[in-house]
Amino acid sequence: VQLQASGGGLVQPGGSLRLSCAASGRTFSSYDIRWFRQPHEKDREFVAGISRSGGSTYYADSVKGRFTLSRDNAKNTAYLQMNSLKPEDTAVYYCTAGTQAYYSGRSAADYWGRGTLVTVSS
Repeated sequence: VQLQASGGGLVQPGGSLRLSCAASGRTFSSYDIRWFRQPHEKDREFVAGISRSGGSTYYADSVKGRFTLSRDNAKNTAYLQMNSLKPEDTAVYYCTAGTQAYYSGRSAADYWGRGTLVTVSS
């Protein structure tokens, strides 16, 4: 499966963005989807994950209550709604798919998309 993340951009603190992760192929619904992010010159970190059916989600403490992850298997797309953005959310965001559980924070994944840059600044 090939993944393409989009929707990044520049937003002011307190603002919102919605990232999309579009997948090619007919096996999208077979994979848990996870998002990671990597701030400049820092380590990659887990953000959120969603199960194959979309019935279960898991979030890093740093984004819990502000970010919402969903998916539409009919459209082969996952969405990361990011609200109340903070400067520390600035990073390149990556979506992944694979056999790794949606709640796993380990950065190993079968498939990675190209990242999309989110910049939160006034």
